[in-house]
Amino acid sequence: MFQIIDTQFKTDNYGTDKHLYNWPMLYILENGSKAYVGQTNSIVERMSQHKANPEKDIFTNAHFIYYDKSNQSATFDYESRLIRFMAADNKFILTNKNAGVMGDEYYRKDDYSQDFNNLWRELQKKGLVEKSIEELEQSDLFKYSPYKELSSQQRELVDELTDSLKRKLERKIVIKGMPGSGKTVLGIYLFKLLRELPEFKDLEIGMVVPPTSLRNTLKKVFSSINGLSAKDVIGPSDVANKKYDILMVDESHRLKSRKNLSSYKFFDDVCEKLGLENTCTQLDWILKQSKCAILFYDKNQVVFPAGLKIEDIINKDPYDTRNTSTYVLESQMRCLGGIDYLQDINKLLHSELKNKVRHPNYELMMVNNFSDFETLFRQKEAEAGLTRMLAGYAWEWKTKNNKDLIDIEIDGVKKRWNSTLENWVHSKNAVNEIGCIHSTQGYDLNYGFVIIGEDLKYNPVSKKVYIDKASYFDKYGKFGASDQELDEYIKNIYYVLMTRGIKGTYVYVCNPELRKYMASFIEVHSLEKEKTVSYELESDMGLMVAENGPKYGL
Repeated sequence: MFQIIDTQFKTDNYGTDKHLYNWPMLYILENGSKAYVGQTNSIVERMSQHKANPEKDIFTNAHFIYYDKSNQSATFDYESRLIRFMAADNKFILTNKNAGVMGDEYYRKDDYSQDFNNLWRELQKKGLVEKSIEELEQSDLFKYSPYKELSSQQRELVDELTDSLKRKLERKIVIKGMPGSGKTVLGIYLFKLLRELPEFKDLEIGMVVPPTSLRNTLKKVFSSINGLSAKDVIGPSDVANKKYDILMVDESHRLKSRKNLSSYKFFDDVCEKLGLENTCTQLDWILKQSKCAILFYDKNQVVFPAGLKIEDIINKDPYDTRNTSTYVLESQMRCLGGIDYLQDINKLLHSELKNKVRHPNYELMMVNNFSDFETLFRQKEAEAGLTRMLAGYAWEWKTKNNKDLIDIEIDGVKKRWNSTLENWVHSKNAVNEIGCIHSTQGYDLNYGFVIIGEDLKYNPVSKKVYIDKASYFDKYGKFGASDQELDEYIKNIYYVLMTRGIKGTYVYVCNPELRKYMASFIEVHSLEKEKTVSYELESDMGLMVAENGPKYGL
């Protein structure tokens, strides 16, 4: 089905096969460290053009991919897929620009998608790629790659932003979006695109990422992308070191004011360096040090008192005369439950939901037995990978200072908080720990197993979900916050945790009244009931069932 022809790039003779002259084909140029992926209807003609291009002079080897069912649409699709997966595979540093990555539909695309897996395996045999597609899809290099298929709305926004910035650089831009709406991916895509466009190639551009864990993850991603560097990804305080033409700020709801900080002196020193009063915010640092600030924001993800509200960003400074343009990303790139699921969860946490939370493409289940919750968690991790147990800050972090202690114990099951904040989601021991909001915000999971602690409760008389601040143990998220603000922060935390899962979310609720309330909106899962039903199904087929019961999911 696939034939891969290996040859020297700079040869004068690629052969006489007809398909080299008139057939839609893929090709890979490489030199052992860098590679370029392309497609063409004439390999011979295209190689002639590349050999005349000084940028391609670095390549020594060429690999032509013949596919007997190829057509123009399939070739464009395969080119995009190869770029995305080879960039994540990281055997080669790709030199492709990202503007050409497309995701258009075409006739029998699903069939061609299956065949692409066969092509990938052939490339593995050739040693041109290393990791499996399944492994790559779980990786940060794939999820945060600038080589992404953008939605139609994202494409339109990128075009509008680049055209606008070409006309005038001095402006503020706010891009709002729910969890999973593609804010981070759009930011990385736009960053690389601006670096490649001639109008912006000489500008000083930085990507500010306030959460330390996500910042370190994106540094690794940027270091693997041709033309980008780990130094492009910075923290809020780093902007004091120089002026920028454009500063993009991912997770800008994590920018801080001078409130509930671990080090006020550090904050004050940055303010002094910039010539600002310490009554300012990290947003003021951004605005002072950039001609253009592009802020990616979600008001429902402000989870501590120091966080900035959208009003602070839009109406920040009456002396800042730069125009503010606001855009809203309405697509849902992560959660298979779509925007409706996110809206339902938000309403559920604010006592406003009127309907059952049921979405055909998304698994949302409550589990009332913590032992079953743990069992299902292990099964989902084995089945799909990238499954993590998460919780609100309803337990003290005892193991921060003493690793021999236990942080959380539920129904006799003992657990510890995340042992690291840096890239905890992908850390070796993450499956044995529970992640807090600070280690998971901004990350995607296949499944989230969320524990709702006693910091969130339900009053059956008032029919309201309310917070119990005595059971909330994040001192930096609590001190100085009013009851109304704390109510907002804690509910936002659970909203974030319950929207991490791409395929599904499983929930365990500690408070009995809240458990009853949520059970009226979320289907309750019973592992014992599942085993009984599965036993009956197997028995009807005349089969004997092992004592331990059938595998989950039958």
